[in-house]
Amino acid sequence: MKAPKLPIDRLITERLVLIPLTTKICKDILKDDFSNLLALGLKKGKGWPDADVMETLPRIIDNLSKVEEPTGFESWMIIKNDTLEIIGDAGFKGYNGEEKRIDIGYGITREERRKGFAEEAVTELIRWAFSTGVVSEITARCLPDNANSINFLQKLSFTKIKQDTEMMYWSLRK
Repeated sequence: MKAPKLPIDRLITERLVLIPLTTKICKDILKDDFSNLLALGLKKGKGWPDADVMETLPRIIDNLSKVEEPTGFESWMIIKNDTLEIIGDAGFKGYNGEEKRIDIGYGITREERRKGFAEEAVTELIRWAFSTGVVSEITARCLPDNANSINFLQKLSFTKIKQDTEMMYWSLRK
């Protein structure tokens, strides 16, 4: 089962605007071309895009190549709504329609960490995903020695489902 088309083009929280990344935006960022983002009134936040974003963009492009247009089950830019600065990204690594499951990931620039932005963005994405009616489980992964991610996932009510030498695996059910 394919993911349904995105019913909205942005999500808004108290301090953030979340806008889906498109293939064009991702390819432009890889070419160090930010003209389309600037045309949208957006600004590069300090430290964005960082090495993690640049490493992730080809995978985001690959996920987007599997759909005609963003469905919401791909990646979203995290934007501060007071300054319109892009400070990170969060989102899903595709949609598993048979199991009604999505895997979530997130990243905030070093300069904006520990201010609650990741929690605010991920909480809104979780709320939105479950509200679609096509998701019953959200999964996540983190390194076993990443105490910040472990605490973050526990704070969001994820349950650890297994662990191996390389990763911890988490689940949140509707």
